[in-house]
Amino acid sequence: MKKVFQYILILFITAGYSFAQTFESSVDRTTVGQNERFQVYFTFNGEDINKLKNFRPPSFTGFRILSGPNQSTSMQIINGSVSASITYSYIITAPEHGEFKIDKATVSYEGESYETKPLNIKVVKGNSQQPQTQGNNQSGISEEELGKNVFIRAIPDRRSVYKGEQITITYKLYTRLNISSPQISKLPAYKGFWAEDLESSNNISFDIEMYEGERFRVATIKRVALFPTQSGDLSVTPFELKIPVLIKKRSNKSVFDDFFNDPFFSRTETIEYMAKSNTVTVNVKPLPGSNVPESFLGAVGDFAFSATIDKNNVDANEAITLRVRVSGRGNIKLLDLPKVNLPPGFEIYDPKISENINRTGLVRGEKSAEYLIVPRVPGVKEIDAIKFSYFDPAKNKYIELSSSPYTINVNRVEGIVYDNTTNGFSKEDVRLLSEDVRFIKTSSVEFVRKSDLSIINSWFWYSLIFPLLILLFVLGIQKKREKLHGNVQLMKFRKAEKLAKTRLKAANKALNENRVTDFYSELSQALFGFLQDKLNIQKSEFTLDRAVSVIRNKGVDEELINRVNKIYDQCEFARFAPKVEIAESAPEFYDKTVKVIVDLEGAISSKGKK
Repeated sequence: MKKVFQYILILFITAGYSFAQTFESSVDRTTVGQNERFQVYFTFNGEDINKLKNFRPPSFTGFRILSGPNQSTSMQIINGSVSASITYSYIITAPEHGEFKIDKATVSYEGESYETKPLNIKVVKGNSQQPQTQGNNQSGISEEELGKNVFIRAIPDRRSVYKGEQITITYKLYTRLNISSPQISKLPAYKGFWAEDLESSNNISFDIEMYEGERFRVATIKRVALFPTQSGDLSVTPFELKIPVLIKKRSNKSVFDDFFNDPFFSRTETIEYMAKSNTVTVNVKPLPGSNVPESFLGAVGDFAFSATIDKNNVDANEAITLRVRVSGRGNIKLLDLPKVNLPPGFEIYDPKISENINRTGLVRGEKSAEYLIVPRVPGVKEIDAIKFSYFDPAKNKYIELSSSPYTINVNRVEGIVYDNTTNGFSKEDVRLLSEDVRFIKTSSVEFVRKSDLSIINSWFWYSLIFPLLILLFVLGIQKKREKLHGNVQLMKFRKAEKLAKTRLKAANKALNENRVTDFYSELSQALFGFLQDKLNIQKSEFTLDRAVSVIRNKGVDEELINRVNKIYDQCEFARFAPKVEIAESAPEFYDKTVKVIVDLEGAISSKGKK
């Protein structure tokens, strides 16, 4: 049995080794015009191309060879593994129209023969491309012709999703021409979506792909995960790139044209071409309205939930740590953690929130909260089970997860006097008890009349002077307030600036630590958080379009609304732009964002008073 297993293992190893070698054929297009030039490629991929022998091209029956075989090689080393390829290319033409076949090519590698698959070519009368029109460039190539050879495709992984479910859009650049470094002209607008840029390589690399029967060099330039925040038919605007295209200049026809057609002798010019992707339309379905758990806060995806407490037996006033954790696939950034309900006699502090997000493909990660709770009243207390629910699009149903209830034994501490009347009351109830009339002593009290008058003490004079000082202080405050009311803009600025600094604290920290990408993300969330609170819009229902509509209805100036849109656009642009450029403008952009929030606070508040 052991020998059989060894034979099977060797068989799999040798089979995997043989599969490492491939020999394939391709053409730059499968439909060509009569007498039109096109290229044929025969590519061998393997570990050591020096062992390649006896390349035999097909007969090319029905075609005329203009150039070839032209040979090119490439080599890659990835994690210590070496791979190489060699390509034999031909430039050919078809004198007659009709259906033709390019037969298989063969090659030998380490004594084994490899062959390509035949290629079918359709030859039509005239030219397969649209006639060229003389434009503003000397090459005479038209915009339509450029559009067929250089373009961007926005490819969504799905067209119909639920609200909050992830859509991944991949932007690919297709080209059959020589191009140089593209420049971003306009980023897509994701209105109605929360967008998360997926991680990708900083270097653009091209691969060979066939699209609609033609061969292109293709590079992935951007991948983004979108989470719809509203239902209905939503659209993603095109991604625009300004691409320098190198075009060979055309000369007058002569008998030497074929000879000087070699790229070494040709002259080229650069044409700035604006490439636009297609508009992507997605149908977003609302979440089901039936069987919705009470604990549902808008989470969509596939999650796991846990809640732990560090101890169950404590002394009064001893701190307890409660940890709540949600992990899985979905929009972790906007995920709301479940609320913790404590029985009377406990005091809870603001939680410490932490998150870890993986943006390589489907967005996944974890979000956790750490609560510090302090029991103030001794006794046996029970914390109700903590519940978390989400909607699973794959199962098309709501799922509720729950922890077990926690029993806490709070021990009485010697030396501390507990008021039994407060036992079982919350912190707010205890505070109210201090406002009631409490009898300190009910026994008889003997009053003694003091007949002799002592000399007036110093506190008597203080009691006369102190009200005068308070009066002067109040008059000073009133005078300063009247001065501020005289300068309404200054008063609004101070009030809004205080609120803006509080919300932008995280962004300012990221800027000081030179975390530029986090800075723009925090800045965007600070602006959105301000609008959510100011306009009373739930986080799960918030979109920039809705916020703009509300403030426009409040009579806010269009100039201020345009500034809000510019802040949003630049935050989105910063996710894709080079880090050096956005780092240089970050401090100025921070000041602009503060000023926009300040002006929004003043404008919205003034309209509300009217």
